[in-house]
Amino acid sequence: MRIIVAGGDGFCGWPTALYLSRLGHEVAIVDSLVRREIDNELHAGSVTPIRTLDERVRAWREVTGRQIAVFRGDLTHYDFLEQVFRTFQPEAFVHFAEQRSAPYSMIDRAHSVYTQRNNVEGTLNVLWAIKDLAPDCHLVKLGTMGEYGTPNIDIEEGYLTVEHNGRSDTFLYPKTPGSFYHLSKVHDTNNIYFACRMWGIRATDLNQGVVYNVHTAETQLDPRLVNRFDYDGIYGTALDRFVAQAAIGHPLTVYGRGGQTRAYINIVDTVRCIQLACEHPAEPGKLRVMNQFTQWFSVNELSRIVSRVAGEMGVPASVEHLPNPRIEREDDHYFHAVNTKLIDLGLEPHLLDDDTLRRLLETARENRDRINPALICTSPTWK
Repeated sequence: MRIIVAGGDGFCGWPTALYLSRLGHEVAIVDSLVRREIDNELHAGSVTPIRTLDERVRAWREVTGRQIAVFRGDLTHYDFLEQVFRTFQPEAFVHFAEQRSAPYSMIDRAHSVYTQRNNVEGTLNVLWAIKDLAPDCHLVKLGTMGEYGTPNIDIEEGYLTVEHNGRSDTFLYPKTPGSFYHLSKVHDTNNIYFACRMWGIRATDLNQGVVYNVHTAETQLDPRLVNRFDYDGIYGTALDRFVAQAAIGHPLTVYGRGGQTRAYINIVDTVRCIQLACEHPAEPGKLRVMNQFTQWFSVNELSRIVSRVAGEMGVPASVEHLPNPRIEREDDHYFHAVNTKLIDLGLEPHLLDDDTLRRLLETARENRDRINPALICTSPTWK
């Protein structure tokens, strides 16, 4: 297939582009490289030193003999996107090209406006490009489990059937997002659902859990192909922060009481899920929603796991609780979500294990001179 990976220079997009290319698909990366500019803005960066996109793509060609095309530009610029569609004629469009950090979206007014304008406008442009230029193209859109919030009922895969006054109907599952970033994803879902119903577009919305791990089989083929590893308080996830803190001998910092429970997925499974979605497209006129995760953990559980594995490696890691900058449930709340659709398509989950954590800790320790402790607990307040 001809597959565009928008945001293909990013944490999820880069290993996905390599994986699809290695499988034999014709892959093009579309990226504005704004994520690298945000590194400069935040005075942060990847724990792993990452090469320029040109160097990465050239290394991939030298190692595997496979070509990946690159289009540099922003999805919010429709003239650019139109030219990409006319040139590449995609059969699938994998959409990672959004500002992905909840804390970044909560820094101030300007960052919340940028997040929603970039994410919602970019997705709308992709929908119009598919409608007008590639009506059979399958949109594979990365959503987030964070759209759902933490309801006190089971989280279904995208839809909920409601019985009311003796009648029933099925709706998109109610959303209670927890940040302006998560709100942008909800807006995307509604816009995609509308486009599918009105224009007959085929789309898959992948509500992904928090992604962990850095390495895939493809990124380990050559040091120049290494994936990024964010650890700071804006882009680093709880697990990444804990690993970075353990690597430099800093206490693992848990926000609030630590009962916050979220869904998680290994990056190895992320790329496989994208492949399954691309190779088994949704029907025309349908928005298919899949919950893309394999496990769930509370923050306390993650801190205990990292502390234990680090200790077994001779790296003592204590745990401290800090005031929570977010407004969220911190107790041991109910969390149960359905995730059967991707498994039915063939996903064989890679669950969080000690070997994966050891490799992450080893990677962080090898690059610990790139970890600035002052940047780890820098999340803005939601209040």
